[in-house]
Amino acid sequence: MNQARISLTAVTLGAALLSAPGVAAGAAPPQDLSQVQIETQEIADGVYMLVGSGGNIGVSVGDDGVIIVDDQYAPLTDKIRAAIEAITDKPILFVINTHWHGDHTGGNESFGEAGSIIVAHDNVRRRLSSEQFSGFFGRTTPPSPAAALPVVTFTDTVTLHFNDEEIHVFHVDPAHTDGDSIVWFRNSNVVHMGDVFFAGRYPFIDLGSGGSIDGMIDAVNRVLASIDTETRIIPGHGPVSRLEDLQEYREVLTTVRARVMRHIAQGHSMDETIAARPSAEWDDIWGAAFINPEQFIEFIYASIMGR
Repeated sequence: MNQARISLTAVTLGAALLSAPGVAAGAAPPQDLSQVQIETQEIADGVYMLVGSGGNIGVSVGDDGVIIVDDQYAPLTDKIRAAIEAITDKPILFVINTHWHGDHTGGNESFGEAGSIIVAHDNVRRRLSSEQFSGFFGRTTPPSPAAALPVVTFTDTVTLHFNDEEIHVFHVDPAHTDGDSIVWFRNSNVVHMGDVFFAGRYPFIDLGSGGSIDGMIDAVNRVLASIDTETRIIPGHGPVSRLEDLQEYREVLTTVRARVMRHIAQGHSMDETIAARPSAEWDDIWGAAFINPEQFIEFIYASIMGR
């Protein structure tokens, strides 16, 4: 493995992602969020997706109140509240975090101080409550304040019975990070996958937070085994999706992983593997977002070599 290449690309990619809306490994938002508008999409009766800057937010609205899944960056909290208040006057009682990254948890402190109960996997609280150093981004993220930490944590699963909905939250083995959760609104047939699913684009696999290509694929397979053609899928980033979109995503991940594994078996270096373009047929579209083809191959190569 070419460690120099990984380090150099990590710095370059880290700088690019810190200035781009949609992906971040810590709490720091892009420089200017003042122009961001929150878009509200109703995707099922009482279930919405909010799109702004950072991870997509899931919202359940009903007689019991409001549950949100993820909360983007802290400076957007007032705009997020306003978007929800345009739907209902009910309070936001629960916040579910799909993982620890700042573009999904930045609003935790404000919502927690306002009385919302934050729910997440054990590893999310562990990472948020301690200093995290990302070699990939070349940045140290300090511990989050107490109000931002999950109050309810779980190891495998937790279910919330709320708004006449059975909201099943389950942990998957290390995928995007080591604390990923899938949130399934069973009655509405809606699944929020967090950053396990980047719709129509190459994913960011946070190897420094325990992520792996094998875990990504395993998590996708687990969701595919439970959904049907009517299921609506909220990805961590990208548009609302369906079964066929997630199947295509799996095909990309599994096909490229298999090709990279063949190169490794043949003794090829990371540079040689990248030069072979094992993801070529998807690069023009899938590689035009946050993660470019070279970076995607580096994630997979490094993940396989680190097994």
